[in-house]
Amino acid sequence: MMLLYEGKAKRVYRTETEDVYRIEYKDEVTAGNGEKHDFLTGKGRLNNLISSDIFQYMADHDVDSHFIERISETEQLVRSVEIIPLEVVVRNFASGSIVKRLGLEPYQPMTPPLVEFYYKKDELNDPILTDAHVEMLDLATREEIESLKTAALKINEVLRGMMEKMRLSLIDFKIEFGKDKAGRIVLADEISPDTCRIVDMETKENFDKDVYRNSTGSLLDTYSEFYNKMEALK
Repeated sequence: MMLLYEGKAKRVYRTETEDVYRIEYKDEVTAGNGEKHDFLTGKGRLNNLISSDIFQYMADHDVDSHFIERISETEQLVRSVEIIPLEVVVRNFASGSIVKRLGLEPYQPMTPPLVEFYYKKDELNDPILTDAHVEMLDLATREEIESLKTAALKINEVLRGMMEKMRLSLIDFKIEFGKDKAGRIVLADEISPDTCRIVDMETKENFDKDVYRNSTGSLLDTYSEFYNKMEALK
């Protein structure tokens, strides 16, 4: 196996099968663009289990992704895609940066859900982009921008429905997309409590990485409880 890329949370390896990569989830957690960083044994396992199950749930609801299958507790196989250097954020309720940026009330409903683009550039702190910026930087065409928005809202609908079955509210989430060899835009990277903001419908208790960002609880316990709620749906 040849290591192709190592990020904050994952390693990507080439396999012997053409256009198939192996993703290994790491026992690392970061926040604030890497300013806060820790090693938590078992974190990679939980992210892999959760993300794999969510990808499968997406497939069952007609959402295409790069996911093929989970092959171990910390690894999965995915199809190779050319990642579009955009973070696509969908907001159902105001939280995080948008509250400070626009002076909104925390948990103010976004009706309809808001889709935002951010430039995947750590050295620039992932700045927010308008559609015109995306076109100017040649990151996506106008038609691709609309396809990304449509796909993001479809994913939001499916993911929000799953969370509601778990008595959880999907506040917002970040996803990434890639182009496969045929040029199709498909969901990529991961979906997990690392990339979502999720709260209990009644208590507003966090079931996401905010417990680590804000030092309000155990990330491993939180992710384990979230995974148990997912397992109860099966």
